[in-house]
Amino acid sequence: MSEKTNENRSLNFIHQIIEKDIEEGTYGGEVYTRFPPEPNGYLHIGHAKSICLNFTTAQKYGGRTNLRYDDTNPVKEDMEYVDSIEEDVKWLGFTWDKRLWASDYFDTMYEAAMELIRKGLAYVDDLSPDQIREYRGTLKEPGKESPCRSQSAEEAAALFERMRAGEFADGERVLRAKIDMASPNINMRDPVIYRIAHTHHHNTGDKWCIYPMYDFAHPIEDAIEGITHSICTLEFEDHRPLYDWVLKNVGFWPHPPKQIEFARLNLTNTVMSKRLLKALVDDGTVEGWDDPRMPTIAGLRRRGYTPQAIRTFCEEIGVAKSNSTIDIAMLEHFVRDDLKDKVENRNVVEDPIKVVITNYPEGRTEMVEVENNRNVPEMGNREIPFSREIYIDGADFMEVPVKKYFRLFPGNEVRVKGAYFIKCEDVIKNPDGTIKELHCTYDPQTRSGNGFEGRKVKGTIHFVDAATAVPVRVRNYNYLYIENEQGEQVLNPDSVEEKICYAEPSLADAKPGERFQFFRHGYYIADEKLTNDMEKVFNRIVDLKSSFKPKNNR
Repeated sequence: MSEKTNENRSLNFIHQIIEKDIEEGTYGGEVYTRFPPEPNGYLHIGHAKSICLNFTTAQKYGGRTNLRYDDTNPVKEDMEYVDSIEEDVKWLGFTWDKRLWASDYFDTMYEAAMELIRKGLAYVDDLSPDQIREYRGTLKEPGKESPCRSQSAEEAAALFERMRAGEFADGERVLRAKIDMASPNINMRDPVIYRIAHTHHHNTGDKWCIYPMYDFAHPIEDAIEGITHSICTLEFEDHRPLYDWVLKNVGFWPHPPKQIEFARLNLTNTVMSKRLLKALVDDGTVEGWDDPRMPTIAGLRRRGYTPQAIRTFCEEIGVAKSNSTIDIAMLEHFVRDDLKDKVENRNVVEDPIKVVITNYPEGRTEMVEVENNRNVPEMGNREIPFSREIYIDGADFMEVPVKKYFRLFPGNEVRVKGAYFIKCEDVIKNPDGTIKELHCTYDPQTRSGNGFEGRKVKGTIHFVDAATAVPVRVRNYNYLYIENEQGEQVLNPDSVEEKICYAEPSLADAKPGERFQFFRHGYYIADEKLTNDMEKVFNRIVDLKSSFKPKNNR
């Protein structure tokens, strides 16, 4: 097998197409892609895959990528979405060649539509939207031609000019391409290519009251910009014949771009629909587009995900020709993998239980040393206070221990991380039977780091000093969507658990956006909106355990 064949096998199918075009000189050896979002919502993790694919493909071949807004539907668009899109692309680590607007090309699109009319390939229809749907036919039955289909080019041009002049109300007329009402591809059955919308546009103001449909605008935008490879998700595969038909029959561009489709990203426990996500925002189910439970890039950023983790994930899942669903545990794995050697540990106690070390000197506080990251010794150590009264985690004590439970229980001895061995002597309870505090004793000869080589203990637990502990608000996130018994994605009523925890003193200085590993709990980030000098709020990025099994022991 030749070296070239081996190399091609390592390429995804899109890169194979591009390399063939480069070899044949189809576009003069240039690779020019675009990311064309519609500014009608925030981008989600599925868009991240498209962003990464378009930008890294161009980079691979020394090409360029445009950021182009598909602003052909002013009713749903907002500059807030534009700002968020640009922040997302930059955060992921990409820089576009040009920032462009589809609306910049409205004059050319109008001329392209007139060219189709002059060629007898478009007509103005006065059927209602319901009638157009009815005439369209079904997947099994051909469509029926509109009575307007036989109008002359002169009549169609005059009506289209009247549409532009604002003589008709919204929905009263449309411009349709004249293709084939019996086509097995329903998208080719005289699709609507212009509609009337008396709406102010953010870019063109009130110049236009007619707007092109996406399937007509998209190929023209690509061609005007000189895009060579128009990379789309798989739902546009059935639209490709229309894409090619528009460019061929308008005929303005001798070397039209090539549309290539790939499978969109689907994740378990995740909804990939801007419409549904917008509904969650509008009805107050979530805090906003950047709610840390949302699969939006803004939400993942606020949650604490890193751009490198998302890019690695998008690279590892590859580019497929058929749709499938990826386990969200795979994305979480790459987040852990990226954070494990970058962030420092901190002691934080959830569900605290007070421990009184009865034989420890009253009024004494000492500093003990713990590592910042046991995987990275170069990160060094830090000192934390230890005294007679400490808090331990509720999960680290069991009054009646189960088999193989090696943490604290009556009569058992454990090491307090960085400090001493302690032994539980007594459980003090409140009148209602709940635990008030534990009375323990310590062995002063067992301090960590003093060369103690005596008896061993099986359990090590973490702690915070009661006198200096800092209360912090912790938000532990679960999946926003879960699967019900019927296999449907439904909202999870327990998607967030919020609690006040006790932390070691250094977390009082945490800055918004700063990440830590809370020892034995997970990775957390100081919330960029809520953390301030008065209160520290931490979002759980991801827990420590993973159900995902990476290939090649990665």
